[in-house]
Amino acid sequence: MFEQFRSRFPIDNEKWNDYISHFERIAVPAKTILLKEEAISKKLFLIEKGCLRAWFNNEGKDITFQFFFENSTVASVESFRKGIPSPVTIETLEPSTLWWIHKKDMDRIMEEIKNIPELRDMFINAIFERSFDYMKHFFSSIKDTPAQRYLNLLKEKPQVVKRVPQHYIASYLGITTVHLSRIKNRLAKENSLSRI
Repeated sequence: MFEQFRSRFPIDNEKWNDYISHFERIAVPAKTILLKEEAISKKLFLIEKGCLRAWFNNEGKDITFQFFFENSTVASVESFRKGIPSPVTIETLEPSTLWWIHKKDMDRIMEEIKNIPELRDMFINAIFERSFDYMKHFFSSIKDTPAQRYLNLLKEKPQVVKRVPQHYIASYLGITTVHLSRIKNRLAKENSLSRI
């Protein structure tokens, strides 16, 4: 799992082996809760295989906020960094193989590598990328129609449409499953008419 990242880390093999020794590999079934909303995040996950979602409860209704796939790192970032209650639940959607590291070990590694510009920049970029995703999703939910949001999802994140159950996609788009079915049917009709 970690070999694919090795070339991006300008540290010696002894340090590298020390760092990756703190990760533990686990296999978990679908629908496993890795972190509950309001709990304090103490683990960072790396996905070797599988799909996860982050969601929160809004007056008894699940609102899906983000999906994660292979080679993604997953944590409730605010909770993990600041020790505050997590605003989201993190759950597997597929049987998944994950690597996790405890916060105390990650904090030590971060402290040691903060003076290595390439590593520091890589972590900062990863945080900005996640924030950019949040902002993009937020603005899209305000300015785009549900059909536009679905088309954007098809274009930008096709693996979501292929691998995630429809009710979670509908929740992510802020619509009902019935509304999502109507959008898909309408788009299918438009596509078939355009071929005539």
